[in-house]
Amino acid sequence: MPLQDSETSPDEATRADALRIIAQGAVIPAHPLALTADRTIDERRQRALSRYYLDAGAGGLAVGVHTTQFGIRAAGLYADVLRLAAEEATTWVDRPVALIAGVTGRTSQALAEAATARDAGYDAVLLNLAAWRGAPEADILAHCRTVAEVTPVIGFALLPEVGGVHLSYDFWRAFAELDNVVAIKMAPFNRYRTLDIVRAVVDARAEKRIALYTGNDDHIVLDLLQPFTLRRDGEDVTVQIVGGLLGHWSVWTRQAVQLFDRLRATASADAVPRELLALDSQVTDANRAVYDAVNDFAGCIPGVHEVLRRQGLLEGVWCLDESETLSPGQHEDISRVIAAYPHLTDDDFVTEHRDAWLS
Repeated sequence: MPLQDSETSPDEATRADALRIIAQGAVIPAHPLALTADRTIDERRQRALSRYYLDAGAGGLAVGVHTTQFGIRAAGLYADVLRLAAEEATTWVDRPVALIAGVTGRTSQALAEAATARDAGYDAVLLNLAAWRGAPEADILAHCRTVAEVTPVIGFALLPEVGGVHLSYDFWRAFAELDNVVAIKMAPFNRYRTLDIVRAVVDARAEKRIALYTGNDDHIVLDLLQPFTLRRDGEDVTVQIVGGLLGHWSVWTRQAVQLFDRLRATASADAVPRELLALDSQVTDANRAVYDAVNDFAGCIPGVHEVLRRQGLLEGVWCLDESETLSPGQHEDISRVIAAYPHLTDDDFVTEHRDAWLS
């Protein structure tokens, strides 16, 4: 029997649940790529990573993003990587999971990737604009509008050091007025540019429609704690960053979920415990090592892989680009932060469940 106008298909209901998760805020780890020593996809460990994030309590998975390695496209792995994560999200847990696919390139490529994501069951796309570096912002906005006509879009402000492009307040103000924008991931690693985006959303009167997510791995705790109070029409408007879509949360994810729950419970309080504030510098220091900040993030993806390798979830730190390896001293720096901040790690959780995830 065909659906009546008042009825909702299962796919529509699932997407509605996923978009609700994004709107309310969640822990969304950026999904890495598990490779074998000969740099082919390790399907068993790829599925294990998805299972790890799901059992850790992540509200969604971001796949085909920077942490997944942009090279999956040239290697012909984009569709397979999206499919594997989507299969685990629908079979490993019995709850809604927000599936977000990274899309890149100029408009034709982005639309093709969005179609691949939609066919794989993804709920929204994270729109990487690196291919538009140097183009007029009006052209970039037209590109975003075209993609938003076919799928819900999450904007992405990414620092240039890892493949992003800085865009102006005026761009983000116009972007926030696009109908099908559901969230913005702010990852400029810059307070001024982060505030520009928050102000643009408020000035566009889109703060109830667009969820703000931190991608600032150098400022995670305070991003999630602090209110942003801005003036609009002579009145105060206060908004909050509601979640994180983070490469840093692809490691020690169980502890990230527990910390996120504490931060969300505290964010509306009049007073924040000093020990919770102190976690900001500790998480940032941990990210410094994992992301190889001292070397301008050259080893950020191998750093993520190294943590997962130590936990037995990955076999090695291999990347598609053979030149992408741990930087000198990064291995020791990761050991330092693990020893200094054991309360930020989740080794016991992984040890307890790893065999099941790898089965």
